[in-house]
Amino acid sequence: MRVALHTKVRADRVEEYDAAHREVPAELTRAIRAAGAKEWTIWRSGTDLFHLIDCQDYARLIAELEHLPVNVTWQARMAELLDVTHNYSAEGADAGLPAVWNLP
Repeated sequence: MRVALHTKVRADRVEEYDAAHREVPAELTRAIRAAGAKEWTIWRSGTDLFHLIDCQDYARLIAELEHLPVNVTWQARMAELLDVTHNYSAEGADAGLPAVWNLP
């Protein structure tokens, strides 16, 4: 399944956000893959961030990551940089952007 999300970086923290993502901890990327993600891409337009996640089961993915120490640490770091954060709670499983159109 593919899930699209929208988050937002603080205008004064864009460079720091980009720099952080050049150094995502290997332990975190391994955990994301182990939780079922095949691919995760983030695009930025100004301060708007658009995520596309290809995973087996998004609800399972965020449930497995929600309390994982390496992810908790990463999310705390991201919370300092973001105005709109990624929701790792059970309610977050329904936070994906609705698909409007797909090239047939």
